[in-house]
Amino acid sequence: MATLVLLPGLEGTGDLFDPFLTVFGNRARTQVLRYPTDVVLGYDELQDLVRKALPVDEPYVLLGESFSGPIAIALAAEAPPLLKGLVLCCTFARNPRPGLAGARVLLPFIPFLGMPSFALSQLLLGKFSSPGLLSAISSAVERVHPAVLRDRLQAVLSVDSSALLARVRVPSIYLQASTDRLIPRGAFAHIHALLPSVALMKIEAPHCLLQASPDAATSAISNFMRGLDL
Repeated sequence: MATLVLLPGLEGTGDLFDPFLTVFGNRARTQVLRYPTDVVLGYDELQDLVRKALPVDEPYVLLGESFSGPIAIALAAEAPPLLKGLVLCCTFARNPRPGLAGARVLLPFIPFLGMPSFALSQLLLGKFSSPGLLSAISSAVERVHPAVLRDRLQAVLSVDSSALLARVRVPSIYLQASTDRLIPRGAFAHIHALLPSVALMKIEAPHCLLQASPDAATSAISNFMRGLDL
């Protein structure tokens, strides 16, 4: 089976994949990529970083979680020969909240350090919140310099990988959380309109799908990988 390469969400540490990896176990090899916590890198620079870290001697499946969706789409559009599948998890090809595009002027005032746990819980976990998950998310966010988080949010507001979707040729699935308070369902509709072959997998979960519903995510991803022509 191919290696599952995981690209992280906005905080970029990769640590938040732990609940999923624990359940996923040895169903396939995994590789977690991690973004710098103290260096500001835009989407293009992060894409270069990921490209250099991809497997060079074995097939792989690329998973882009949330913030990393545009990176996964862009790399898949390059049609690397060893890429066998694409998993998009609670993510987008373009700004998922266009109504907030003007909010970029407020980004310098967002207090990422010491952000209230209640706000993180409501946005990312909702009814799936638990002390353990909330603590893990808070710790991961606090490890990242505020300037890096602000730049990544700025990148989300301006990114648009839509044109690249038509160049994706590998089998693809989209994991959609039932109670995602960050990424609206229209984000998948937009992707599906440009990549009709992408399959939708709906999972009872919040935005942090892999963290809150690792069993369902494992089932969906492992079934997808078993069905690939490897």
